[in-house]
Amino acid sequence: MEEMVETVGIEKYSAYKDSGVEWIGKIPAHWDLVRFKFTNKIFNGDSLNEKEKSYYERNIESDIPYISTKDIDLSDSTINYNNGLRIPHEEKKYKKAPANSFLLCIEGGSAGKKVGYLNQTVCFVNKLACFVTEAKSDSRYYFYFVKSIVFQHQFNSAMIGLIGGVSISALRDFKTILPPIEEQKSIATFLNQKIALIDKTIAQKTEQINLLKERQQILIHKTVTQGLNSGVKMKDSGVEWIGEIPEHWEVMPLRFLGNTQNGISKGGEYFGSGYPFVSYGDVYNGIELPSDVNGLANSSSDDRRLYSVIEGDIFFTRTSETIEEIGFASTCVKTIENATFSGFLIRFRPFTNKLHKLYSKYYFSSRTHRPFFVREMNLVIRASLSQELLKQLKVLLPPLAEQKEIAEYLELHSRNHIALISKKQQEITKLKEYKSTLINAAVTGKIKVC
Repeated sequence: MEEMVETVGIEKYSAYKDSGVEWIGKIPAHWDLVRFKFTNKIFNGDSLNEKEKSYYERNIESDIPYISTKDIDLSDSTINYNNGLRIPHEEKKYKKAPANSFLLCIEGGSAGKKVGYLNQTVCFVNKLACFVTEAKSDSRYYFYFVKSIVFQHQFNSAMIGLIGGVSISALRDFKTILPPIEEQKSIATFLNQKIALIDKTIAQKTEQINLLKERQQILIHKTVTQGLNSGVKMKDSGVEWIGEIPEHWEVMPLRFLGNTQNGISKGGEYFGSGYPFVSYGDVYNGIELPSDVNGLANSSSDDRRLYSVIEGDIFFTRTSETIEEIGFASTCVKTIENATFSGFLIRFRPFTNKLHKLYSKYYFSSRTHRPFFVREMNLVIRASLSQELLKQLKVLLPPLAEQKEIAEYLELHSRNHIALISKKQQEITKLKEYKSTLINAAVTGKIKVC
């Protein structure tokens, strides 16, 4: 960090002292170290039950937005005030977070990570904590302090419970750094400017990645529905969202091409050690199963036989809270010895000489099938894909030799896309690391910005 700071001409303070806290280190000699409760009033919000949610689904602009964790953007801390939930001003039941305070997620997967600065008064869920800065402190400085590495160290060390969380009383006792108020304001102004530029660059690179992914999906969809020969005679596929396909291709329901099998469902003690285990995330996050999966399960020999993972298998995500996460597919291109797979997945195992494994990899992961899953899905509390429904999926079948040609063509073009996307993602990672380091250096006085 010091080398990076020197390149932009940022100075250090003239004198430092030991903070007395190992993970904070030295701070400017004229700064203090205090408990968070002496700089901020901290309290959590109120949850809505299903009946209340229904009542407060309203778009009356004069009412108060109700904010939950999902309304805070993880990457740039922006808040979605227009989520459709608003509390009437006259309702006194719910605590309010005022403008110029900030919210921090304190429970669940986003605990300690999601933080958003408020430009208007809101009501908010109990999994969020509101920080209202005292009169002699600057709210923007403490907003950045909560995003710093030293705060994250405290938060992670204090997390308890099965789903992970930190209590309000524990937050109030966290150590925080107290510069003079004018320096707090200068640090906040400096970070506002620098972080805005970094976030803008990250957003631009993210948009470039999305554009590359969109181009890749267009190419895959066109190739697996029309083939590589533009001059071939076409016919109606009989599938409204696919349209015409090459005349010599077949269209066949999945049920005639192989067998399906739900994954294994066991209690928590079954997992964490033993043999390889393919998880929901392994399928959702990639169109090709990783050869080395991170999951482990204490599977029996019968489990490993019934729930095996072999070359050519296609796995589909089976259950989720939203339709958008159902029916995502990932293909096993190399057998994972002794592996089993999650009950949140459906395995499709093709009959011999029906589907080329690399054609499957692109065909079943293409957006060609999204209309089928969205239209047919039975959404109750959680979206759930049944084997019977999956078996109704229409599959376009070129001859095996042509499947291989299509697969090789897409492999070549996808490698180029993947390389470009990977480069952009690495650039974003470096920018995020620099942003984190810059915030931490500024709020702890490792660099002088005023």
